[in-house]
Amino acid sequence: MIGEERLIYYPDRYPAGIWQPEGLVYEDAWFTTDDGVRLHGWYVPHESPRAVLLFAHGNAGNLSHRVDILRVLHDLVGVSVLIFDYRGYGRSEGQPSERGLYADARAARRWLGEREEIAEGAIVLLGRSLGGGVMVELAATDGARALVLESTFTNVPDVAVGHFPLLPLRQMMHTRYDSLAKIDRYHGPLLMSHGTADTIVPYRLGRELFEAAGEPKQFFDIEGGDHNDPPPPAYYAALARFLEVLGTA
Repeated sequence: MIGEERLIYYPDRYPAGIWQPEGLVYEDAWFTTDDGVRLHGWYVPHESPRAVLLFAHGNAGNLSHRVDILRVLHDLVGVSVLIFDYRGYGRSEGQPSERGLYADARAARRWLGEREEIAEGAIVLLGRSLGGGVMVELAATDGARALVLESTFTNVPDVAVGHFPLLPLRQMMHTRYDSLAKIDRYHGPLLMSHGTADTIVPYRLGRELFEAAGEPKQFFDIEGGDHNDPPPPAYYAALARFLEVLGTA
């Protein structure tokens, strides 16, 4: 990775991580992007799912570090979920880039639709932090059953300037993930959450992104939550209610 990418992506390659998790029933998913990169994911099925979810994680580690989240999504929220590693993460080939991650999400959604035997448009997209930028692109371009964003930013330069205010980063950076410019092109249900004490992606950026989105939309404040704090049970209860309503809409 070149200099800018080293500041954005922090992948852990296999075998770093938790690759034999206890108490999680999953199957390995292997699929190839349109530009020929082989990716890996974990598919966690549910016998009677409230929804089918595609989960794009944040910029660090790999999917195996999200075992606890996968358990909660399956056991408490009641969904079938595919989590996938971006190119260069975990067991996935390649090197990460903005364009590459968008292609990765499209390939993952295609695999999940085929595995569940449902239309890709019936899949709920869940993105956390950097993954939110990936999922906004997918939802704005191709649509989605619903969009769930956790601790997500307006765009990468906004986050960078907040940490390095004296550098001309808006002009220097070519990586954008410009969700603020895209989210109004998504027309569907939206649930956003953000910690009010987030020191990585400021809470105000999440609120700004939310205000730019169309209806119907909901925002869940995580009071006192920092960026890497696990969401509280109340958030997952709100997520379950959000998905339950989708099923009756």
